[in-house]
Amino acid sequence: MTIEHVLAVVPVADITTAREWYERLFGRAPDNRPMESLAEWRLTGSGWLQVWQDPDRAGNGLVNLAVTDLAAHRDELAARDLTAGEIQQVNKGVEVSALTDPDGNRITLIGDFRVDY
Repeated sequence: MTIEHVLAVVPVADITTAREWYERLFGRAPDNRPMESLAEWRLTGSGWLQVWQDPDRAGNGLVNLAVTDLAAHRDELAARDLTAGEIQQVNKGVEVSALTDPDGNRITLIGDFRVDY
């Protein structure tokens, strides 16, 4: 099996409210709106985040985003009126900071991310 794209899906109660919040998170409008109940952001060459109106599942999503310079990203979010939690040190020197969308889906920013195999 060859996988060409990864599409993470975040369920939300109201697409309009969620789209506005995620526009602030990413600092831009969605890259694609294929239907009224879906907004998509391309985050990497083949990695997308889909925000999907699904009230029955809303608030149960978990998304981890690896970033460079976690402190700078937190400052950018603050300038967009979003508050990420305090930076915490976790295993192997990795730092994390989390925030939640209006439905309670958890978005965790991971700084100094390394994959050791």
